[in-house]
Amino acid sequence: MSHAIQTADLDWHLVDGIEVPVSKQFGDVYFSKDNGLLETRHVFLNGNDLPTRLTDLKPFEYFCVGETGFGTGLNILALWQLWQQTRPDNHSHLHAISVEKFPLSKPDLIRALNVWPELKPLADQLISQYPMPIAGCHRLSFPEECFSIDLWLGDAHDVFPIMEKTAPVNAWFLDGFAPSCNPDMWEENVLNNIVRLSEIGTTFASFSVAGVLKRGLKNHGISISRPRGFGHKREMLKAIWKLSEPANSDADQDITQKKIALNPELEFNIRQIAVIGAGIAGLSAAWAFAQRGHQVTIYDQSAPLAGGSGNPLALLNPKLCPIEQSAEHLMTLAWQHALTHYAKFKAFRPVQVSQLALKHPETLLSLADEYPAHIFSVQTADEQKLHTEYSSLKLLAAGTISPHQLRDEILQHPNIKYIQAKITKIEQLSQPKLFENENCLGQFDHALVCSARETAQFFEHYPALKPIRGQVSWLNNSAQPLSKDTAYNYGGYCMQLDDTHLILGASFHPGREDTEVLPEDHAHNHELLQSVFPDYAASLAPMDTWHGRAALRAQSQDYFPLLGKMQPEQEIYSFAGLGSKGFLFAPLCSEILAAQILGEACPVPASLVKKLSVSRFQKKVKAKKPYFKPQIELPF
Repeated sequence: MSHAIQTADLDWHLVDGIEVPVSKQFGDVYFSKDNGLLETRHVFLNGNDLPTRLTDLKPFEYFCVGETGFGTGLNILALWQLWQQTRPDNHSHLHAISVEKFPLSKPDLIRALNVWPELKPLADQLISQYPMPIAGCHRLSFPEECFSIDLWLGDAHDVFPIMEKTAPVNAWFLDGFAPSCNPDMWEENVLNNIVRLSEIGTTFASFSVAGVLKRGLKNHGISISRPRGFGHKREMLKAIWKLSEPANSDADQDITQKKIALNPELEFNIRQIAVIGAGIAGLSAAWAFAQRGHQVTIYDQSAPLAGGSGNPLALLNPKLCPIEQSAEHLMTLAWQHALTHYAKFKAFRPVQVSQLALKHPETLLSLADEYPAHIFSVQTADEQKLHTEYSSLKLLAAGTISPHQLRDEILQHPNIKYIQAKITKIEQLSQPKLFENENCLGQFDHALVCSARETAQFFEHYPALKPIRGQVSWLNNSAQPLSKDTAYNYGGYCMQLDDTHLILGASFHPGREDTEVLPEDHAHNHELLQSVFPDYAASLAPMDTWHGRAALRAQSQDYFPLLGKMQPEQEIYSFAGLGSKGFLFAPLCSEILAAQILGEACPVPASLVKKLSVSRFQKKVKAKKPYFKPQIELPF
């Protein structure tokens, strides 16, 4: 669906000493010349009765606001300010979804928002997470505020149809320039999907009362009124999707059933969640739910990060796709989300990654021309800090994570409890019960099985996950350390582990399950380095002084994680098969799981949800009944 995103082309008009941005693409102002903030409050906040509705949210209730044009972010910031003033202290959560085809550049956004000094504390937080201009969904999270934003960059015609409806939108800001300036925004395809993403009780507000908008809403049975507009405007649009009369029609029954299906039991309360497995998948999932105020218990048979996630250092090193695929490409979306996610932890360090152009160099290096500036740079062989014959594509936005420091930060969360126990069976009655042998460890609202290849032990016909042995090596290089701000990727990888040690890897042995540290794998890692940086490789300490760690990766047949509910009637979920990209994939996949389990907006398109679903391999994946007896050998 996506193409390279073009940022907004603006003129700036000085009105009564205030700089007002005007879109050259559409010839319309971004906010009212009278008072844009007051207009937003009148039309969108009061027009959707939000002061009352937000104040009345129940404990752990989720409320979603949709917007058809992000623009300067003024509407969302006004919403956020109202939320600060009205939010009940009960873990209720406000989420905003907004679509923008021509996002403002960050400098233009800062300039536009300088008009509103009272919003500056919120504007600064928004600007700090403002995404790169790449098509797709960008999730901005502010957990201390119980507030989040999904900013979808792309054409509304393309974006709204691919949104997965895991939660209904409760109120709409129908913005995005007047219909006369931007008629495409209000065509049938867009309005049909706005209604698809809504439910009975959803409200709509717009500064416009244009006929195309009124007719489109009325065609869907949405009741419209036209109260007084803001300032000199005589009218505005206010609408609500009511249950039609008589209420027992087949259509109404169908709508009501969909509403109940989207909000199980129509209840909001704290959830008790069990996570089986304390690798990066389990830790990331636990964090996602704990940040929302839910209680999480993590179980692991040995220790957190005992498996494939426990190497001394992890590198975020995605292989980005051609720009036209970016909105639905897992690695590209996960990379952007991971950078924002990990930046909140002390365990994260920003670095750049030089991806050496070993194969198809022209194709790789051409990505620098496709993506926005400041994401890639191209370096010739002569420009490399280490002597080599290869050019490289330098990814300027990457990072490393210290897994054990990250583990400690996550386990310090007050809503997370870790217990060492080997889960041997799960009983699903009304709620999942976990057992260690015959000892019941507890009953939970939801159980997440995040135990890599051992996940198969809990289910019949679980998709095969193949083991891949990998060994990393580290050694003292205090005599000639690399720069700590650059890592190198060349089939293998190397980077500075700390001030005095180099880490490099990793061997790759599909089908092997041994985890001893082997000299031949050290030799393999050295040979990979030597093939691209021969002089530097020759200067390293003797291999008999090297240290290492070997572990197993669990990889699915198609290299996508296995995510989602195992059976419709049960509350047991799978999160496995991350392969060698666990630290890259885990944060975004955890948000998808949270959306599915808690009934929140999903941060990826429906096509990607389908690719990740564990059901894609199903004959019928189902929990073993009545109990699981652990197997001695796992199927590959």
